Amino acid sequence: MIQSESNSINRPIYTPEHIDSLQPNEVFVFGSNLEGHHGGGAARTALKLFGAIYGQGVGLQGQSYAIPTMQGGIETIQPYVEDFVQFAEKNQHLFFYVTRIGCGIAGFRDEEIAPLFANALSLNNVCLPKSFVDYLDRLNIHLKQ
Repeated sequence: MIQSESNSINRPIYTPEHIDSLQPNEVFVFGSNLEGHHGGGAARTALKLFGAIYGQGVGLQGQSYAIPTMQGGIETIQPYVEDFVQFAEKNQHLFFYVTRIGCGIAGFRDEEIAPLFANALSLNNVCLPKSFVDYLDRLNIHLKQ
């Protein structure tokens, strides 16, 4: 567990596989489609539990943040991940749990998606899945200290 500096909340080092509740300043980051049809996987969880808006496929909505993953190859996902990382940098008062975006219904592998999040490793307010961190570690890109 890591301890958040701002409010003494113990948080996991890696994003839990199942999230069904959040603290008020926490955000569930999920893979979406551009149309915002949150019908399955983490997108459905975001819609049912964390304020995702049906019809909104990108960005912050309630206690969730959508990153589109269904519109093409990795190169089409990268700009949305970059936007997310910039958003997280600017919103240090929020804590983001990134799910294995793109690795479910979208059909990508952890090894394809994880490198897109390399810049998030330096952020204390972003939690990544263990599979992403393990892969980045193998690439010699290390978790924040």
